Amino acid sequence: MNLRILLQIPPNLRGIYFLAIMFFSSIAMAHAQTVTGTVSAEGELLPGASVSIKGTSTGTSTDFDGKYSIKANAGSTLVFSYVGYASKEVVVGNQKVINITLDSDNKLDEIVVIGYGTQRKSDLTGSVSSVKAAEITQVPVSRVDQALQGRATGVQVTQTSGAPGAGTVIRVRGGNSITGSNEPLWVIDGIIVGTNFNLNNINSNDIKSIEILKDASSIAIYGSRGANGVVLVTTKSGKGAVGGKPQISVNLFSSIQLVPELPELLSQEEQIAFTNESARFRNAAEPFPDAPSTYPNNDWYDIILGPAPIHNADISISGGSDNVNYYNSLNYFNQRGIIESSGIEKFIFRSNIDINLSEKVKAGFRINYSRIKQDNGLASFGNAFSILPTQPVFNADGSFNGFDDVVGAPFSNPVANRLLNINETFTNNLLSTAYLEYKPSSKWFIRSTFSPELNNVKQNRFTSSQLPGNLFVGVTDGGLASVRTVAGNSWNNENTVQYQSDLGENHSITVLGGASFQKVVAETTLAEAEGITSDATGFNRLQNSNPVRAKVSSDFNSFQIASFFGRLNYSFKDKYLFTLVGRTDGSSVFAEGNKYAFFPSVAAAWKISEEPFMQDQDLFSDLKLRTSYGRSGNQAIDAFSTLETYVQANTTLNGVEVPGLTIGRPANPNLQWETTNSFDIALEASLFNGRIFTEFNYYYKQTNDLLLDVAIPRQTGFTSQLQNVGSLENKGWEFLLNTKNIIKDNFTWNSTLTLSANRNKILDLGGAEFIDLIVDPIIGSGNTRLIVGESVPVFTGLNYLGTWKSQEEIDASGRTDPQVVGGPRFEDLNGDGIASTLDNVVLGSPLPDLIFGFENSFTYKNWDFSFYFQGTLGNEVYNLRVRNHFFNRGETTKFAELANRWTPENPTSNIPRAGADSVTNTPSNSEYVEDGSHLRLKTARIAYNMPVDKLGLKGVKKASLYFSGNNLLLFSNFRLIDPEGSRFGRNGLGNIAQGYADGQYPNPRVLTVGLNVTF
Repeated sequence: MNLRILLQIPPNLRGIYFLAIMFFSSIAMAHAQTVTGTVSAEGELLPGASVSIKGTSTGTSTDFDGKYSIKANAGSTLVFSYVGYASKEVVVGNQKVINITLDSDNKLDEIVVIGYGTQRKSDLTGSVSSVKAAEITQVPVSRVDQALQGRATGVQVTQTSGAPGAGTVIRVRGGNSITGSNEPLWVIDGIIVGTNFNLNNINSNDIKSIEILKDASSIAIYGSRGANGVVLVTTKSGKGAVGGKPQISVNLFSSIQLVPELPELLSQEEQIAFTNESARFRNAAEPFPDAPSTYPNNDWYDIILGPAPIHNADISISGGSDNVNYYNSLNYFNQRGIIESSGIEKFIFRSNIDINLSEKVKAGFRINYSRIKQDNGLASFGNAFSILPTQPVFNADGSFNGFDDVVGAPFSNPVANRLLNINETFTNNLLSTAYLEYKPSSKWFIRSTFSPELNNVKQNRFTSSQLPGNLFVGVTDGGLASVRTVAGNSWNNENTVQYQSDLGENHSITVLGGASFQKVVAETTLAEAEGITSDATGFNRLQNSNPVRAKVSSDFNSFQIASFFGRLNYSFKDKYLFTLVGRTDGSSVFAEGNKYAFFPSVAAAWKISEEPFMQDQDLFSDLKLRTSYGRSGNQAIDAFSTLETYVQANTTLNGVEVPGLTIGRPANPNLQWETTNSFDIALEASLFNGRIFTEFNYYYKQTNDLLLDVAIPRQTGFTSQLQNVGSLENKGWEFLLNTKNIIKDNFTWNSTLTLSANRNKILDLGGAEFIDLIVDPIIGSGNTRLIVGESVPVFTGLNYLGTWKSQEEIDASGRTDPQVVGGPRFEDLNGDGIASTLDNVVLGSPLPDLIFGFENSFTYKNWDFSFYFQGTLGNEVYNLRVRNHFFNRGETTKFAELANRWTPENPTSNIPRAGADSVTNTPSNSEYVEDGSHLRLKTARIAYNMPVDKLGLKGVKKASLYFSGNNLLLFSNFRLIDPEGSRFGRNGLGNIAQGYADGQYPNPRVLTVGLNVTF
């Protein structure tokens, strides 16, 4: 009460006045009611959210579990607010419980997961990209990495093939290694699962969020394994459910996969003409002397490809009380492939439970069990791609055809392979963690986890003795079978202590220290048998075989890592932020003296928008400048790589050959970590009261001590040795733009644009100018090189100049190697008269100049609609199919463009004549290298959110019916239609040899209808 007014009241009336105030206050208090509830956002309860009565000074905050309690009169308005989220107002009626979910206001203050903790985005000094659950579940896929494509700046995701369960190749700000893996480190609920974890083991619908750590400040906490980026996966919990009542969610969808557009080939009649023409040029008999109508006209695409279904069902039960939160789910996923005999079937169970043992102690566990059966595919698309349409599937007697009359040899009949052979893999994986947290005070937080993993894989393969090719040549000794098992187990122990405190009014610090210990063991056993006496037993009785031709092998692999790490976050006036991170890793894969390495980083950020000179402007809601510099590592080598290995080498004793051993490679105890030094600078801004959010990053990375096989003197008994030599760099930029274009009561429109560009360059190869990689044994060396000053890798070969138009042109060229009119012409750069690898030039790179993604999402009343494009610009693809389907003889199918090949009647064509390859060889050349730029409509989705209250659906909290399409449109000039793929996968040669196409399994178009219901 204003003291001046109080003094104006006569003294003899002041007592009556106070009695009146107390009387009316008691009446008001009698009409006030206690309102309780929770405040949450993005599925997480928010501690410290503000709850106030509008127009008054009365208010409170939510506790650690996001709960609040406040007294408010009926008719008053409660205001709920939290930094980074749009405020909400609710008029109090007769309700006693009001639970509120806040929506992000697109500022910098959303909560993101970082290594060993969480942080407001506004307080980050590092580069972290976030992908939320809603973005992941909108794309019905079998693997979560497939849903990341184009959604995070600086992250290139390439689908290796369209086969069910096929993985991806992921590059975070480029590749840093040549010998070592370039895949990011995956961490699931705090469990470090490595770079090769089978992501089929995880149900996408269980995921709450994914954070991708990209710069030194964010990845240095993972030290020796963070150089390629870190992907943090956080699964759902029971937080957000209140009152002890469980929440049940059901997610059902069914899809039909359709065969996409396929490469155009010559028609049957055109192919017959080409094959005959090729034979005549070689003075050979025409394989098809009769009219085309007398020969089969098989569409081998149609024979092995067809529509295929996907079925998915998962149910989750989550809930919570004051002391327990839980989330349990069960998932069934079954995808058949558009190529028959391929598919994947999964059963996944997850249980996440958190228990408050007391006010200071909390415990819990995460368990994920998966059982997967994968049919690996027996009919190869690449095989069917090559078979002439004249080739019959069956003989006249109904048996499988196994002989190619044009080649004059047996051929692999994909239909027979599919029906007679077996290739299947069973995987059982148990991924779990248990934790204990102790919070002795508001400043201290102690956490310890133990995370065991069991992984068992069994692959069964059987090749039937009844295959037509075997029967024709009559040399079969029966069937071939093999059983391969991998038994893996590992454990990881993490221990952290965190201290957080305000030091006076303007200073605050958070200090984290920890230790981590991990051990991984894998044992592999392979048994192979030939001469299986009966197809009935297949791989189940390997003893029913020829014992002389049986093979048995085994392998053992194990490594241990011990780590100690720390992080210091300091804030001055909540606008000047500093972060120091350091981690020491010790690994058993290195020899004594090189086992340990230290990986530090430093970062700073400036919240410009908090400065006084920014307070009188309306443009920027938030504006932050940040930078970081630090070092991370790559273990890069397998266990025992520092040691010499033994290989089998037979010898003779007393005139009898006996098995023995010899040294297969030299030891090198000096091997050490590959290290990457990174610099990053970025500007983040939220404009127009959160209507626009944008972020721009520039980065530079240099990797030193590359592990390479280096030539050594032959006097040592070896030709090469693995050494730490060489270096390479990556540099690039990233741009993110989120906009809220329209915000109306019944209509909203949001957009997201991501742009990324990365260029890498080899700085040193240990003194060598280049290293040849052999990616095709027929072409041989020279088509792919690692060259100092170029990207990793580059495609190399001769320049293709079209065809020779006349004999005079050949004579005037000075060429001494065999040439023919109408044949291919390659540039002889050095003028020695021969087109050889000495004339090779750089033809292109698989690295895009630009990676982009663009999404628009709309809501209108109860309807949601979104579409998402992604693609690349400026990358090249090395088409390994060009040799057989453009240059070579007529025994294989040819691209449709060869209908316009060189002939005496068409002498100006730059497409080689049929049969020219019998005179000239076909080296690696520029015709193999094609533009891989493409634009793909990745996803389009429309959903109807049912008004459950109006429909009288008692017990149903929300329900939505949706229809979506994946891979609906593709714009590309690539001969094989889809330039995305990886001939060599992600491991081995595929670690660096990206951008190769060889007719991989096509990416299907997928149409999906689904239903989500929450009870």
